[in-house]
Amino acid sequence: MDPIVQDGDPVLRAIAQPITKEEFGSQELADILANMDHALHGEVGTFSIGVALAAPQIGISKRIFVVRYDRTGKKSDESAPRELGVFINPRIIKSSRRRVMMDEGCLSVRGMYGYVERHDRVTVEAYDETGKKFTRGAGGLLAQIFQHEIAHLDGHLFIDHAVDVWQQPDEPTA
Repeated sequence: MDPIVQDGDPVLRAIAQPITKEEFGSQELADILANMDHALHGEVGTFSIGVALAAPQIGISKRIFVVRYDRTGKKSDESAPRELGVFINPRIIKSSRRRVMMDEGCLSVRGMYGYVERHDRVTVEAYDETGKKFTRGAGGLLAQIFQHEIAHLDGHLFIDHAVDVWQQPDEPTA
């Protein structure tokens, strides 16, 4: 069974709930993060590789996403150590005026791809798993990832605003 929730499940359209102060450092939060890491780690396929995952994509309506930084370079080396970024209660605090069309897919909309207009650069404010606040700026692919994952937390999928959507031939769908 696919651990990634697919389009049509109501959890993907709900606005995710924030993590409370009491939840930071809890076993429940640690378990959610471990489940997200495990699900994302398994997303290495013939056509695509998973680089990020939002909690609603594993059926948990919480404002969390994770990024596999080790998979965001020009070449992904699966033998390299995992480098997981954790973003809890993230929000975009700054974005560039410049927008670019980027091709995009989603683990919750298997086999579908399209072009989405995204800000070229963004700055995100979030908390780590211990409750420490941080900011992280990004451009290009990482900026796209941040915007895509935060959209998940707000109940939106890339196909809601993508253009020129296509189905990857021979790619399995859910």
